[in-house]
Amino acid sequence: MNKSLSSRQTSVMAKQTEIGKEGEAAARKYLEEHGYTILQMNWHWHHYELDIVAAKAGELVVVEVKTRVADYWVDPADAIDRGKIKRIVAAADAYVRLNQLDWPVRFDIMILLGSDGAYQIEHIEDAFYAPCR
Repeated sequence: MNKSLSSRQTSVMAKQTEIGKEGEAAARKYLEEHGYTILQMNWHWHHYELDIVAAKAGELVVVEVKTRVADYWVDPADAIDRGKIKRIVAAADAYVRLNQLDWPVRFDIMILLGSDGAYQIEHIEDAFYAPCR
């Protein structure tokens, strides 16, 4: 079995990456216009990843961004399941520890629907809490 990606699959993945980057840029602009200070975009450390790390009113705000084209059939929020939440919380914990922060942490989700820079934005503050072990 050939495990390499076809040119069509590669093209689709490249388009999805482009849409995701456009959405994150639009989310950043939205947050800055609403008084947030952006600390990090696409923060990576080992296997951890956070889309946007921001600050507002003495809180560290971790934002998961989901961007979809307008004709996408599945609700983008459904892509944030229990496993994804655990990974985001673990990444936020690593970020806080590495940066030696003593701030309350809030987890938001931003859903962007549209394309080519024209997005309908839904910002869900306190979208989820760190799960209890």
